[in-house]
Amino acid sequence: MNLTGVPSSLLADLRAAAIGAGVKRLAMVGGAVRDGLLHERYGRAWSGVPDLDWVLEGDPMRLAAELLRRCGEQRVMALQSYGAFGTVALKLDGVALDFAMARRESYPMPAENPVVEPGSLDSDLVRRDFTINAMAQDLLSGQLIDPHRGQQDLAAGRLLFLHDESVSDDPTRVIRACRYAARLGFVLSPEAKQQVTATVRRWPWSWHWYDAPDKAPPALANRLRMELDRLFEVEPWAVALDCLEEWKAMALLDPSLQNDRGRNRRIAWAQRLALPLLPAWLAAAPDPEAVARRLGVPGQQQRWLQQLVRLRDWLLSADAPDVHAAPDVWTAALESQGWMPETVAFMVCLQPPQWKPLLRWWGRWRHLKSPRSARDLIADGWSSGPALGNELKRLRLEALKQSR
Repeated sequence: MNLTGVPSSLLADLRAAAIGAGVKRLAMVGGAVRDGLLHERYGRAWSGVPDLDWVLEGDPMRLAAELLRRCGEQRVMALQSYGAFGTVALKLDGVALDFAMARRESYPMPAENPVVEPGSLDSDLVRRDFTINAMAQDLLSGQLIDPHRGQQDLAAGRLLFLHDESVSDDPTRVIRACRYAARLGFVLSPEAKQQVTATVRRWPWSWHWYDAPDKAPPALANRLRMELDRLFEVEPWAVALDCLEEWKAMALLDPSLQNDRGRNRRIAWAQRLALPLLPAWLAAAPDPEAVARRLGVPGQQQRWLQQLVRLRDWLLSADAPDVHAAPDVWTAALESQGWMPETVAFMVCLQPPQWKPLLRWWGRWRHLKSPRSARDLIADGWSSGPALGNELKRLRLEALKQSR
């Protein structure tokens, strides 16, 4: 067995340790198998040695202990055991390895977390999302294991779910599908698209066995958010979101996002302003804070989006300055309302008529300080207290007026 970028000596040591630990089967699984085949057979660029995921029929900790005994602490480092999950993580010669006990899973209710129990390599592969991710390279036999014809779908550039209830069991697989479609340039098979359509058609955020009407099962909400975080962190997000829109799958988050014409420009602005991209996407929803709450988005981001709705209403009111008002007028008005800077920045991303003064406040005006410090004023005879603070504000606004 050869793996691009991985020393053959490392694989030989791992194989010997598996035999010594009485492991029946040890197979590399996941993206390393898929990407390795894409590189070797179809000339796809190789991005370097990834973390290597291994599934074994045996005891992961016993394998790690045998590897440590054979190779020593200088080569085997950062060993961590997660006993409750039957997994072990370590580094061998600097290469990250994750060992997981083969398992099987079942879903007691659609979209809930699965029930997981020990199983075989074959049952472990059935747990995967797509056929192209359900291949394994057996280190002991050297065999490429492909029970679901993943190689054919790899050659065809096709995303095919493993079974008919795959999306119903876990709707986050729709987000995963758009991630792979964007990254690999693959398309959904007709069967896969039919599954997505069927799931979205009957999709509720309120599930009949839950009492709270604005919540999905918490496990599902967390998985959706995690998949979206990965989408924005590592994928070509514009292409991925185009896929979701094409599949009419935005209802998994909020139907109002389905025909969102300003989406890409808004998210690109967020990227430019170094803002988190997920809340920037959700900002166009009628109640973005509610969507963020359903997804379990961090509380600070929820507060930004909650303020964003109030800021939008304020900009439409007579209390907001004219778009051409001076820097000191805009600064005084914005800061008197107590808007958080990030809220103002997200409003810039939405491009209201007043976006230019909002952007200038975010980028420059809010950072400008009084030309004289509190120490300077005290030296001139001012006393500490509210009057001193008001004078510092007045001097700052005067400087802003001159900066136009």
